[in-house]
Amino acid sequence: MSRGDLFIVGGNEDKTGAMPVLAKFVEISRARPGPIGILTTATNYPEETGEEYSRVFEDIGAPGTVCFHIGTREEAEEDRLEEQLEQLASLYITGGDQVRLTSILGGTAFYSALQKVWRKGLVIGGTSAGAAVMSRQMIMSSSVPGGGGQLIVEMGAGFGFLEDVIIDQHFSQRARFTRLMNAIAHNPQIIGVGVDENTAIWVQEEGSFFEVLGEHTVTIFDGKKLTYVDVAIPHENKDITISGVRLHSLAGGYRFDLQKRELMITQGREQE
Repeated sequence: MSRGDLFIVGGNEDKTGAMPVLAKFVEISRARPGPIGILTTATNYPEETGEEYSRVFEDIGAPGTVCFHIGTREEAEEDRLEEQLEQLASLYITGGDQVRLTSILGGTAFYSALQKVWRKGLVIGGTSAGAAVMSRQMIMSSSVPGGGGQLIVEMGAGFGFLEDVIIDQHFSQRARFTRLMNAIAHNPQIIGVGVDENTAIWVQEEGSFFEVLGEHTVTIFDGKKLTYVDVAIPHENKDITISGVRLHSLAGGYRFDLQKRELMITQGREQE
C-alpha cells in the first residue's frame, strides 16, 4: 500500500470566498472514505480554529470532520488515537507554531500512529506551521542578533513526511527569500521550497513530484551543485555569499520532479 499524498499550504488560505485551495484538499480527501481530521496542536486557540475549519470543510462538501485538540504529551499518548486516525479520509494540520507540533507530538503514540496510517494511504495536509513540519528537517525560527550580524536560521526535526526538502511558508508575503537561501547554504543537499500564501503544493506518487495550486507562486532553491558558499569561513559581513544555486519559480498548474530536481514541462500549463 502506498503512502498518502501531502497537501502543503503556504498559509492564509482563503476561507470565505471561492476557497480553491481548501476545495482541492477536500476533493483529494475523497480518495478514502471517512471524515477530515483537524489537528490544532500548533495554535493557542484550538477550539476556535477547529470550529472554523470544520465549518469551511463541511461547507465545501466534506462528509464530516473530527477535531484533534491535543495540547500535551500526555494527551498524545491516549490509546484511542490510532483507531480514530484509521477512520479518517485525511488529516489537516493547522497553523500556529511548528515547535509546538514537534515538542508536544514528537515520539508519542499519536506521532507513531500518524506515521503508520500515512504509510497506508492517509492524505495529510497542513498550512503555515502545519506546512513547515512536513519535512525531515524544518525551519523552527530565524533571527538577527541584537547587535547586528548574520541572519541565524534555527533548524530542527520535523515529521519526516518529505525527505531532502525544507518547506518555508508565507514565502513572498513575509520576504523569506534570504531565510530559505540561508538554510540551503548550510544544507546544500536539500531542496528549499518556499510556498506563498493561499498557494499549495500537492505532493503525489510517494513524494516523487508536486503540483502547484492556488493564487501565487512556489519558489524552489536547489543547492546541490552550488559552486561557492562562505558560511564556514569567518568573516565580518552580515550576509552570506553563495553562488551556483539553481532557482525555479512555478505558478499554479506546473509540476516539479523532486527526484530529478527539474520542472516537468510536459505536465504543466503548456500541455493544457
